[in-house]
Amino acid sequence: MKRKKESSKTTLFPRSSGVLLHVSSLPGDFGIGTFGKEARAFVDQLSEMGCTWWQVLPFGPIDAFNSPYKSLSAFAGNIYFIDPQGLGEAGLLTAAEVEGAKINHNPYSVDYTTIKATRMSLFRLAYTRLTEERKENIANFVQANDHWLTDYALCQAIQKEQSGRPWTQWTDDFLKRRDPKALDAATKRLEDEIHFQYFLQYIFSTQWQSIKEYAGTKGIQIMGDMPIYVDIESADVWVHPQLFEIDAEGHPISVAGVPPDYFCEDGQLWGNPLYHWPNMEKTGYAWWIQRLKHTLTLFDAVRIDHFRAFSAYWAVPGDAPTAREGKWLPGPGMKLFDAFTDAIDFSTPRIIAEDLGVMDEGVISLLADSGLPGMGVLQFGFIEDGDNQHLPHNYSKKTVAYTGTHDNNTLLGWLWELLPCQRENALAYVGYTGQGDDWQVGGPKSPSCRAFIRALWQSGASIAIVPIQDLCGFGGDTKMNKPGQADGNWAFRVAPEALKSIDVSFIKALNQLYKR
Repeated sequence: MKRKKESSKTTLFPRSSGVLLHVSSLPGDFGIGTFGKEARAFVDQLSEMGCTWWQVLPFGPIDAFNSPYKSLSAFAGNIYFIDPQGLGEAGLLTAAEVEGAKINHNPYSVDYTTIKATRMSLFRLAYTRLTEERKENIANFVQANDHWLTDYALCQAIQKEQSGRPWTQWTDDFLKRRDPKALDAATKRLEDEIHFQYFLQYIFSTQWQSIKEYAGTKGIQIMGDMPIYVDIESADVWVHPQLFEIDAEGHPISVAGVPPDYFCEDGQLWGNPLYHWPNMEKTGYAWWIQRLKHTLTLFDAVRIDHFRAFSAYWAVPGDAPTAREGKWLPGPGMKLFDAFTDAIDFSTPRIIAEDLGVMDEGVISLLADSGLPGMGVLQFGFIEDGDNQHLPHNYSKKTVAYTGTHDNNTLLGWLWELLPCQRENALAYVGYTGQGDDWQVGGPKSPSCRAFIRALWQSGASIAIVPIQDLCGFGGDTKMNKPGQADGNWAFRVAPEALKSIDVSFIKALNQLYKR
């Protein structure tokens, strides 16, 4: 992580492989993937394949559109991942109550509507049955996480009192502006709701750490994902308004996005408030350091989203209709990463830079100076004719390579989108030897998907990652996210029979053959 004159001294990830599957996409009985037995079964399957990594998307509380990348907290967890069965095993729910929480819904999609309408009442029931020992454990958890949890819990409690309105819409200006007397009064008035929020985050943490520890016993490491931005409605912006580009009323002066790109001709208008980097620097980047430290307690390694914004970020006026009206502004650069290095132990590699999007000399230099590995996305290698960094023959030991990310189409969906000449070139590159339209064949033994996966495993990348959709040979209807489109995303789930049908021996053989 430290800036070093000799890049060869940079600590690199060992040659390895893994699968990208978000927790929400796991199968199960409760309408969404959870930290339950299905998570352990997936760890077992990864171990059988000889993989090292389970990669997930961000774990933060989701917004109204269910996006993990517009989180309502940089520290809190998504409580819908809590496993009701685990609450039953802990003596907090009866067998009948656990059974009643099961959702008979389409197994291929998360039922956000039902979950959001019913799951909280189940958790409140469990909360009423806490033993004194568990209350003491929660108190210790709160003390260890006091730098974020007390403010987050208070924010959530006030929001409930305010009929679910986010802090930017609270009718009490004293609370909105964090008047000390108003905060003290609210803390006393809402004590029970605050403690309920403590309970939720404690259960989230204990259930996840149990999964993470189990994964460790199977030789599986967890690769997390840290969004660069938080939502305007997050507790972080309410608690630290001086660290964000917002006005006195809490409205964003400028918001995040990216200029027109491969995914969107008008660019992407994300809407997150931008950081006030000069004020961040005055604190020694304390909030960022706390955030990264916390994230690294959840995961063995983490991908930092939108790395290029640390060099320069796209700033769009808060009232602009599209991202086209934005402009580039300088980010913190190496000052932030030097602060990380001074505060956190990076004797083993722990960070991956998501260096996708618009690349320029500033981003390239920052990546080199930081010593972090970047990403290669196989699909991007065929966007245009000629050589580029995303073709597997260009991957180095400082590359973490993917067939595609959560923003890409599946391999089969992408092949269908290509022009015939582009598809022929891509298939030829990966050594596909099928005849006619055989490339269209899907399923876990899809010949075209296997050819691309093999090419990724053969490459010089330190880590090769395949999304679960490509491992199962799924089509474009299983895409996790469509950039630039707010609705209909983040709902994909993999059915139990699909996971069981994965050809474990194929990936195991590739790992053995290519020393991963």
